[in-house]
Amino acid sequence: MLRAMFGVMTRAKSVKNRTISLARLNIELAKLEAKQKATALGTGAGLAALAGVLVVYAIGFAFAAAAAGLNEALSLWLSLLIVAGILFLVAAIVVFVAVRFFKKASPPTPDQALEEAARTLETFESHV
Repeated sequence: MLRAMFGVMTRAKSVKNRTISLARLNIELAKLEAKQKATALGTGAGLAALAGVLVVYAIGFAFAAAAAGLNEALSLWLSLLIVAGILFLVAAIVVFVAVRFFKKASPPTPDQALEEAARTLETFESHV
């Protein structure tokens, strides 16, 4: 009888230790996921800011092209207009990449950690 009680206590301690270990691993996974998503959000924000700066430059070049077109021969304003067009194109590409980073990072929930916690809970419930 006493030996059986010690066996049950040993198993209970083992289950407790494993549960604590799983909880710690889930917390670490959640931290890692949050860090990855924060990095993606930061990268997306930086790229969006770069796109904004490029659009400002493109607008400046567009105005310069219009002014040069009114005042100068075709070659000067056409070259300035081409530069403005290239800047708009680069800004559009940067915006596209920034949107992909934002979509990748949202919503900022640790999906993998939550999924693993649900699986762990399901396993415990099926064994109890």
